Amino acid sequence: MYAYQGDRLFLHSFTPMVSDVSWLQTFLEWFHDPESLLLAMGPWVLWGTLAIVFIESGVLFPVLPGDSLLFTAGLLHDRLGLHLPTLVLWIFLAAFIGAQIGYWLGAYCGRKLFRDDARVLKTEHLLKAERYFADYGGRSLVIGRFIPFVRTFIPLAAGIARYPYPKFLVFNSLGALLWGVGITYLGSALGGIPFIHDHLSAIILAIVAVSLVPMIVELIHHRRAAKTAVDTEVGEAADE
Repeated sequence: MYAYQGDRLFLHSFTPMVSDVSWLQTFLEWFHDPESLLLAMGPWVLWGTLAIVFIESGVLFPVLPGDSLLFTAGLLHDRLGLHLPTLVLWIFLAAFIGAQIGYWLGAYCGRKLFRDDARVLKTEHLLKAERYFADYGGRSLVIGRFIPFVRTFIPLAAGIARYPYPKFLVFNSLGALLWGVGITYLGSALGGIPFIHDHLSAIILAIVAVSLVPMIVELIHHRRAAKTAVDTEVGEAADE
């Protein structure tokens, strides 16, 4: 009897652990498969989508499936029971307001939110966004929308830099329109093509890959610029 109770005790303590692991695996799979994530939201799919767009647009949590989620939502809007014009309007508002929050967080809190050893709000993410903002100014609010991580922190960088708010409103509106509305409508426009439905997973991976291209190009540009600067310093030192 004692051994039996011990087994029951062991199983009872182990079961929640297995359940937690299973829940975590499901959660991570959603981010690789936005179709499953959208379907799992059920009747809350509109509000769940808006929450993700809102958070990723400037509320300091960048690890969300932004581009692929918007494309898939547009692609499957009929299946999800979503009215497309209503969906894109709300997505635009969520993207716009999320960046507003990021701007004012930057203006009032700035670097206080970031730490070098933080898991999400790392100082290095902020520094990258600041450099990107310094290079491109208002345009970065539009271009950065299409780059993971950058789109979350660039409004914060604008707020820290005290970028003129009227200009921020203009560029933020344009970025929310091109990114939120544009990608969602793109998914809807391609929804009638059988190839898209048959290869949705590959297309989503391609969208993610394309969204990383500007970041890779920028990294190569900075490395070349740094190398050129070092070579110039070495040449000047040799001349002396």
